[in-house]
Amino acid sequence: MKLRYLIPALAGCLATAPVQADEACGDVVIAEMNWASAAAMAQIDKIILEEGFGCDVELVIGDTVPTFTSMVEKGEPDFAPEIWVNSVREPLDAAVSEGKILIGGEVLKEGGVQGFWIPAALAEEHDLKTVADALARPELFPGAEDGTKGAFHTCPPGWDCGPISENLLRAYGALDGGFEIVETGSAAALDGTIARAVERGEGWIGYYWGPTALLGKYEMTLLDFGVPFDAQEWARCTSVPDCQDPKKNGWQTGEVYSLAAAPFAEKAGVAMDYVTKRSWDNATASAVLAWMDENQATSEDGAYFFLESFPDVWTAWVSPEVAEKVKSAL
Repeated sequence: MKLRYLIPALAGCLATAPVQADEACGDVVIAEMNWASAAAMAQIDKIILEEGFGCDVELVIGDTVPTFTSMVEKGEPDFAPEIWVNSVREPLDAAVSEGKILIGGEVLKEGGVQGFWIPAALAEEHDLKTVADALARPELFPGAEDGTKGAFHTCPPGWDCGPISENLLRAYGALDGGFEIVETGSAAALDGTIARAVERGEGWIGYYWGPTALLGKYEMTLLDFGVPFDAQEWARCTSVPDCQDPKKNGWQTGEVYSLAAAPFAEKAGVAMDYVTKRSWDNATASAVLAWMDENQATSEDGAYFFLESFPDVWTAWVSPEVAEKVKSAL
């Protein structure tokens, strides 16, 4: 069952008009997920629902699989602001079919972007637009243990992007054509390799994703794989560790939605309407995350920064009446 078919059927309350305030909002429990963009959105939701709609909001710590499982089995928490649904595709389809979960709005408008990135200045200087363009120039990407090869920086051990990246590198002939995979031990270490390269004006290529604080701070270019995303090939080989015959493929865009437990969706009224309405783009999310990183700010601080700095974004999610209440609270 495809997600795009579920939205019209199960989230029909998604409105084109701003959401109005309602006296019957009641108690709402929101999962504050353990990554920055989702945590910030949870805090944004808390402020808007409390100040604009009069809800009584509680935040609980969450992570993708345990939060999703609890929502299905126990009907709690009420909703998760940001779930990358590709990671729970099959159980999500089943939970939706059984009426246990409703899918809210697409919280990241462009989806979660993933793939091979290089510094924007390097891309412009050498006219590098595609993966093939960059992989043809290993001399531009120092850092490999073998100084005669280019360095491709992969994601931390245990992440599925590692085997996917290796399969794609083999499909494009990079590992036989002058590149070596350089492993990073953590997301912070991966960020560090990018920061050093950009600040020194050096070349860098590797796996990365957005939105992140780093993409809000540094200008990076997402390379075009030169072929459309093929879902069948992705399932057959691209995403399968140690696949023997990988072929060129695009990178699957992450579908990132809010999920609501059925009991909440049935009774929440205005709160559920709001959950299906609000969405932001990756550039805005990355800008907020960059501000949080530079100021060592909490997700709550980031929420207030967003509400104060990007009113043109969030006021489109609510009615003028609700917007004024939130602005007054700020």
